Amino acid sequence: MTPVAAMAAQGDAPAPRASATIHGDRPGPVMQRQVFGQFAEHLGHGIYDGIWVGERSSIPNDRGYRRDVLEALRAIKVPMVRWPGGCFADEYHWRDGIGPRAKRPVKINTNWGGVNEDNAFGTDEFMGFVERLGAEAYVSANVGSAPPAETAQWLEYMTSPNGSTLAKERAANGHPAPYKVQYVGIGNELWGCGGNMRAEYAADLTNRYAQFAKSGGGKMLKIASGPSDANYGWTETMMRLTGKNIDGLALHYYTRPRDKEWNDKGAALGFPVREWASTMAHTLQMEEFITKHSAIMDKYDPAKRVMLAVDEWGTWYDPAPGSNPGFLVQQNSVRDAVVAGLNLNIFARHADRVKMAAIAQMVNVLQAMLLTDGPRMVKTPTYWVFDLYKPWQDATVLPIDVQSPWYHQDEVAVPAISVSAVRDRAGQVHVALVNLDPSRAIPLSVALNGVTASTVSGRVLTGATMDAHNSFEQPDAVKPQPFTAAALSGNTLSATIPPMAVVVLELR
Repeated sequence: MTPVAAMAAQGDAPAPRASATIHGDRPGPVMQRQVFGQFAEHLGHGIYDGIWVGERSSIPNDRGYRRDVLEALRAIKVPMVRWPGGCFADEYHWRDGIGPRAKRPVKINTNWGGVNEDNAFGTDEFMGFVERLGAEAYVSANVGSAPPAETAQWLEYMTSPNGSTLAKERAANGHPAPYKVQYVGIGNELWGCGGNMRAEYAADLTNRYAQFAKSGGGKMLKIASGPSDANYGWTETMMRLTGKNIDGLALHYYTRPRDKEWNDKGAALGFPVREWASTMAHTLQMEEFITKHSAIMDKYDPAKRVMLAVDEWGTWYDPAPGSNPGFLVQQNSVRDAVVAGLNLNIFARHADRVKMAAIAQMVNVLQAMLLTDGPRMVKTPTYWVFDLYKPWQDATVLPIDVQSPWYHQDEVAVPAISVSAVRDRAGQVHVALVNLDPSRAIPLSVALNGVTASTVSGRVLTGATMDAHNSFEQPDAVKPQPFTAAALSGNTLSATIPPMAVVVLELR
């Protein structure tokens, strides 16, 4: 028996109970729908074959966009998409991606695999994509290798009303009306692939580029390149020197089972239980990072005007065997679903500061929503978590006190149960329960203060093994099922949460 299967077979050990109190009488901030945003970079098959196949493809498409991908993403109400990167953004020149596709230059994608980039998917294609999704556009400007004028001209091309030369060029390319750009990123990872800069220099550049990044109509929020992980000094410097000129600071954090070296992260499938445990522990570090970065931001911005935008998050494993290592191909299992639920619950607890996020990435790359292979498409366990959490979009967060038993494995000791709750705009209360223990079901009782309900229903996402996943041959191996192990008695909700599971309940 493999270690993965053996661990899943152990599940008879008794577990202590968990308890929680939901304070419906003390509503918190709204969890902005943009927290459920997505990231689409020119990387591997994320754009090409994932989103875009071209009008002449035999794969069913809407003027080049895959119909199956569009339909799947609409179903989870994707609110925002970040593009074109990532590291790719600071080598991207927007003029390469407009006009007749046959005349667009072919470049080399030096960041991701050294493959040709023919620029078939450019600004107009991206804006057409978000328009079809009903999502907001978040574009990342090139600060690393382009002058401020290039950003200014790109934004003018996209947002200027009819009349300017660039607006006329946009119209000639098929879109007379101005596009709406809700967010612009002032560079990406300026401490790393965006230029290897010192924080002070990056802050000066951010102020300069932000000055000339202007929208032709409507408010556009400017997101500065923020810290990675625990780089609190970067946040301190950026907030001190740029805080008054920006609307958001980006935080990037990737969960890795092995986090000592980037070239040794651990496998996506067939992993030992110790790497399940380390993945959970590393995921929960997101709470510490957000808390400490937010505290620094509070010093300079006590009114919380500047958002913390977690615009790159998710799992990062070793590349799938046989794949181009620069394409960041990995499978997506129950482990990833639990990671997604934990992160979304953390974001809910910090909804006063975390007002936008983007999982990395949307299709075929890292912790993807969808995987494609030619005409085939499969929804990953992470996709289904985003489906379960749809009621959290623009809902009011309800404070929760949680007392959880501990999950112990090797050197790891972490709370086994994570909970969040919201009241949606129709007044219904929804509760998310995540059990990160892979072997024990955990009974839970929840006191409902200020919540009136007489019925409870829900769905559960789990699997038979820690690395249970959906494949093109078995696309529905991991999919939400009705959850019937919950009951209401007076103002108490009780449920038994299965091992390695995400449960979402609706109270009526």
